[in-house]
Amino acid sequence: MINFKGARAHKFAESPVLKLRLPAWRSRLMALAILSCFAVLIGRSFYLQVLNNDFLQEKGDSRYRRDLEIPASRGRIADRHGDVLAISTPMKSVWAIPSDARLTPQQTKQLAGLLEIEFKELARRLASDKSFVFLKRQLPPDVGDQVAALKLPGIGQDKEYRRYYPSGEMTAHIVGFTGVDDKGLEGVELAYQSQLLGHPGSRSVIKDRRGQIVEDVGSIKPPQDGRDIRLSLDAKIQYLAYSQLKQAVTDYKAKAGGAVVVDAKTGEILALVNWPTYNPNNRERLSGAQLRNRAMTDTFEPGSVLKPFTIAQALESGKVRFDTIINCAPGKLTIGTATISDSHPHGALTVAEVIQKSSNVGAAKIAAMLSAQQMWDMFDAVGFGQVSHLGFPGEVSGRLRPWKSWRPIEQATMSYGHGISVSLIQLARAYTVFAREGDMIPLTLTKADSNPVGTTPVFSQQTAREVRAMLEMAVQPGGTAPKAQIPGYRVAGKTGTAYKLEGGQYAKKYVASFVGLAPASDPRLIVAIMIDEPGGAQHYGGDVAGPVFAGVMSGALRTLGVAPDISLQMAQTPAGKEKL
Repeated sequence: MINFKGARAHKFAESPVLKLRLPAWRSRLMALAILSCFAVLIGRSFYLQVLNNDFLQEKGDSRYRRDLEIPASRGRIADRHGDVLAISTPMKSVWAIPSDARLTPQQTKQLAGLLEIEFKELARRLASDKSFVFLKRQLPPDVGDQVAALKLPGIGQDKEYRRYYPSGEMTAHIVGFTGVDDKGLEGVELAYQSQLLGHPGSRSVIKDRRGQIVEDVGSIKPPQDGRDIRLSLDAKIQYLAYSQLKQAVTDYKAKAGGAVVVDAKTGEILALVNWPTYNPNNRERLSGAQLRNRAMTDTFEPGSVLKPFTIAQALESGKVRFDTIINCAPGKLTIGTATISDSHPHGALTVAEVIQKSSNVGAAKIAAMLSAQQMWDMFDAVGFGQVSHLGFPGEVSGRLRPWKSWRPIEQATMSYGHGISVSLIQLARAYTVFAREGDMIPLTLTKADSNPVGTTPVFSQQTAREVRAMLEMAVQPGGTAPKAQIPGYRVAGKTGTAYKLEGGQYAKKYVASFVGLAPASDPRLIVAIMIDEPGGAQHYGGDVAGPVFAGVMSGALRTLGVAPDISLQMAQTPAGKEKL
């Protein structure tokens, strides 16, 4: 039995356990340890949140914050008058975060219908283990709005641009096109990529786990649109050259063709077309033949269009005069083991008639009066064997072998355009020496706002004028290209008909060409035409390329408002007399 009386008599504060006294330093040490822990935690918190918060900020941003790119619009491409040749239109790209895109079969079917994707293909993309996938790019904005209206989890979209080409296949080879990422792949789009391509902007946003934007944070960096490019092309002349060339290739059942129109005063390229061509707005099932800009990237042996340069060098060096007689009989010339022939035998011809009748024998005999180095220097001076420095992708230099390796027969054949290869753009530029007063100017693809810089003298004024007079004779009755005449204008030009090389041997396939200038009294334009492998009975340059030249040149002169330099009622008789 407990004695409560005794318990009450014993005081609790007098317990022997409580009477034990600990050393004072232990309590102080424990308090100091606790305070130290707090100090360490506070210091660590201060370090992470104030002094070095990059790690935590990065982890937080990676989960919720996104820097969204604001796309910049690519610069426009326009012709010399401001008519748009290439422009960017806003589009939408639809993407998905597969881990968040948990769609029902019905939702997947709806989305597949809007995106015009097979149900199975869309389901495969949504089941991807990637963190991000594009579902469809470059969708029309109204389709993008319909997708957004579905409010599907894990499905988002961004703004982007698609390039549109109003002139289509007419300017395809010169303007080129861009890829799905809006970067230039061909033509001017590639050559002027750095100027056309803008600099995208950006904005920072907070997104939830579904990828939906909750709020904008931070400043917005506005995009900088690309610079516009004003080309030297004239859309009207471009269309004229395109339609004339297309019709000629079709009529003569040719393999291909090209045409170039150059302003002889400024060096501006007013038109450049090729056939076959393509539609840059729809590039499905394209072949390499359609994509090639033949006027700049293909070379060929030009044939007789090179004879005026050989004659000009002989005139310049004093070896011949305008009326020097060259004996071309009997229409053949043997050099070593090779024989040169004229298409039609001639007897004695003046130097001017060698051009008018296009005598290979006459040109070879005149070339023999020159040294190989003189001819090479002249060909080099007019730009053969070197690119035209237009900055155009794929531009070729052609083939001009060193003069020291020339044999006599090779020098002879090069005098009339065999054994040397050039591009159509090189031919057009070389003829500026005859359209001007013996000097050359650089060509340009962009609109020139001042006089051409970099003029190169090649021949004297007297030589240029004499050769121009010879070229006038070539398009008159008795010459090789009467079909190149234009009512109201004096025309000067030269035909070319050359065999094609295949496997190191000349095949019975031809390249027909014509290069001419007008008005001959004061040349404003140079037009170069090339028809590759014309079929049928007609294959000479005067018959095939001459009429194309006439159609392009006459329309271009009228477009530019160039006044006629002869009466519209005057014509030439076969005897060379004028009549009403």
